[in-house]
Amino acid sequence: MLTVSGLACSRGERRLFANVGFALGSGEWLHVQGANGAGKTSLMRLLVGLSPADAGEIRWRGEPTPSVDFRREMIYLGHHAAVKEDLTPLENLRLSAALDGVALDERTALAALIRLGLRGREDLPVRVLSAGQKRRVLLARLLTRPAILWVLDEAFNALDVGAVKLLGDLIAEHLAAGGMAVLTSHQPLPVPGGKALVL
Repeated sequence: MLTVSGLACSRGERRLFANVGFALGSGEWLHVQGANGAGKTSLMRLLVGLSPADAGEIRWRGEPTPSVDFRREMIYLGHHAAVKEDLTPLENLRLSAALDGVALDERTALAALIRLGLRGREDLPVRVLSAGQKRRVLLARLLTRPAILWVLDEAFNALDVGAVKLLGDLIAEHLAAGGMAVLTSHQPLPVPGGKALVL
């Protein structure tokens, strides 16, 4: 369903990678590995249409990306906790949904935050939360934004052991339901199930 062929990317005069190709189908996930500066985040940005590639092609359901269908069926979470510090976790989650054009009622949003371990912190300003809690606010979007393809850049950063297991379980549930994921991480990923590819 997601096919990548001949992908190349440069930053300035430096070629980060070339001839990258892979295909992902239902229940499959890709672990993108590499040292700092190897181009992992650049690859993720190419995949979701935030940066142009030097060469190559990315297709979703056989059609070139980015397309309206692709944007609707994909969620991208970058390695920075992109949340608004002055808003509460609940407000952040509902704002993100509104920007995505997704109807999100308060009850569903609260359930997602509680599942991510933020019970009792729903109405606090995000600025008073720890780095790991801010990351959990961002990750709650995975439960409220319907998407087949999850593109997660360093999603396990700043998470404690319990949250790492929780995210691994969420990804496994997503794969078991027929979803796909592309993940970057510096550490082994605790994702049970699904077919894993490594790049």
